[in-house]
Amino acid sequence: MRCWLELMVALIAPVLPALALAQDRPPPDTVEIAVLKQREEEPAWTTNLTRPPDDEGLAGARLALRDNETTGRITKQAFKLAEEILAPDDDPVPVFERLAAGGSRFLVLDVPAEALLRIADAAKGRDLLLFNAGSSDDRLRGPDCRDNLLHVAPSRAMLTDALAQYLVAKRWRRWFLITGRAERDRLYAEALRRAARKFGARIVAEKTWEFGPDARRTAQAEVAVFTQGAEHDVVIVADEPGEFGDLISYRTWEPRPVAGTQGLAPSAWHAAQEQWGAAQFQNRFQRLAGRPMRALDYAMWAAVRAVGEAATRTRSTDLTAIRAYLRGPAFELAAFKGVPLTFRDWDWQLRQPIPLAHPASFVSMSPQAGFLHERTPLDTLGTDKAESACSLAARSPA
Repeated sequence: MRCWLELMVALIAPVLPALALAQDRPPPDTVEIAVLKQREEEPAWTTNLTRPPDDEGLAGARLALRDNETTGRITKQAFKLAEEILAPDDDPVPVFERLAAGGSRFLVLDVPAEALLRIADAAKGRDLLLFNAGSSDDRLRGPDCRDNLLHVAPSRAMLTDALAQYLVAKRWRRWFLITGRAERDRLYAEALRRAARKFGARIVAEKTWEFGPDARRTAQAEVAVFTQGAEHDVVIVADEPGEFGDLISYRTWEPRPVAGTQGLAPSAWHAAQEQWGAAQFQNRFQRLAGRPMRALDYAMWAAVRAVGEAATRTRSTDLTAIRAYLRGPAFELAAFKGVPLTFRDWDWQLRQPIPLAHPASFVSMSPQAGFLHERTPLDTLGTDKAESACSLAARSPA
């Protein structure tokens, strides 16, 4: 027995100092990120086919957390994710304050534009960095831009420019525009008109859909009559809530393709995309969430992953260092779109290619070939620096 004890001591003794040292070491540096999502009021016409999943967006953030943890094991950094989901009528500002007080310095937000501005103003001058993952409002990148707010969701101008480039490349330059009744539809239609002027298309007819969702019963007759008018190459719908856009295809007076918010639609991401490593990325998401990735999932993944990339590159968990790197010229995010993504220094919008797809098929990726820019073709999508109304534009050289 004594021999066995001596042998055990001999084996364990060299290990004890290392164990003691490991216990004395501080825990890995932790980057705390929070996701705040506010659900939208569900429209009366929502069906099981159109209802978003309960974890939309959050699942993308969770996948990014796993990706960050993979590199964090090498750099001795840890990442923590807090999640909050609000009802449509909740006030997100108190919840934001609670998350900030709990230690989250990076906050990924999917809230309406007005709430986003209130949160950005409440965060002004504090050690916090905000990411807009849900709102496409152009004014958030223009007159209402904020220095502490980075936009990972593409703007409406980016989305409609991406669509316009493809239609012009196909020589479908004459557009029949149908706009819905919602304020969001009006803003989307404004972005389409701007894109038409920018790329040389022409809106030859324009109508507002006044029938409401009840027209689903009579769409076969209503849509045909409604789409009579000037000769056109494509019907474009501006229907962000999804009230009528899906009724237009195959019911028009003339046999024409449908594009816009329905039909051939631009978005941050599409489940049928497979190039540039996207197939493997989609498979990883499918295993995690049990469903295909959606645009909001991708936006939240990009935000959380951008923080992780900056923390890895700077070997720091300090907000000042991470923020400076994210907004500096060295930052690049590999994001399964064929080119690295970067932030524009005049409005903090994430540059990114935009997929064009219909429900089951990826069609193309904009910017299209032949659309050039002095900096990068990605800056042909959305508001360029020279036309930006964001006051941040005055801070950096062209």
